[in-house]
Amino acid sequence: MSVEERDPETGHRTTGHDWNGIKELNTRVPRAVWWAIGITHVWALAVWLLLPAWPLGETYTEGLLGVDQRELVAGEIEAGQRFRAHWVARFDGESLTEVRADDTLVEIVRGAGPALWEDNCGVCHGRFGRGGPGFPNVVDEEWLWGGSDAQILEMIRVGVNSQHPETFISQMPAFDGVLSRDEIGAVIAYVQSFSAETETAPETLEQGAQIFLDNCASCHGEDAMGIDEIGAPNLTDAAWIYGGDDETMLETLLGGRMGWMPGWEGRITDAEIKMLAVYLLDVLPERAP
Repeated sequence: MSVEERDPETGHRTTGHDWNGIKELNTRVPRAVWWAIGITHVWALAVWLLLPAWPLGETYTEGLLGVDQRELVAGEIEAGQRFRAHWVARFDGESLTEVRADDTLVEIVRGAGPALWEDNCGVCHGRFGRGGPGFPNVVDEEWLWGGSDAQILEMIRVGVNSQHPETFISQMPAFDGVLSRDEIGAVIAYVQSFSAETETAPETLEQGAQIFLDNCASCHGEDAMGIDEIGAPNLTDAAWIYGGDDETMLETLLGGRMGWMPGWEGRITDAEIKMLAVYLLDVLPERAP
């Protein structure tokens, strides 16, 4: 079959191939494709001439524009460091209350806070601050030593039962050997009655109330609402650190509890401590699901 044959409809030559009467046309490449190929080649040549491109042993062609990516990156890093130094100075120089009232600084915390939180606090309190068994929920507004700006900032700085000389100290004593199992059971039922309906016999609750007054009220208060000054938790709000079920409360009363939180002074900067406080108070509650 001759390749000079032309298709009667389009006028294009055929390739000479025929599949059951279907003939392949030898059509030209569209002009737009040639233009695209030409433009990309011209662009590549221009880039080779203007920018660093070709390796030459231990060096390379620097290009007519003299662009140096290392210098550009170094300049961006220097500019970032100048900007960081500016806002770090503001965090250092202003009180936590002033920082929280400054929308610009709070926006900086929104950007930098998540990484700072997850690197230092999230492993215990969780990504969204919900905590878990043994680790307090820090977005529920229930604070052991009070939730003022000064108290929260200080707690982050010195920790709880930590090695910092100014650390907050709190310990729940063990009552194993001090109270009998029946007495422990009665006081557990009494405490649980504050936050949940129980079917406990009235005489058991009465016994538990007396045991509580004799052994627990000095820390938790006669009304069981806790004492902020010594970090004794409120037992009436169902916000349990270790759990409020029978088994966990029995374990708490038998063995006692002594939680631990590191002091972050010396581990991170003072500005970062203040950023964590702002993130905890103003940003994390918004992010918590």
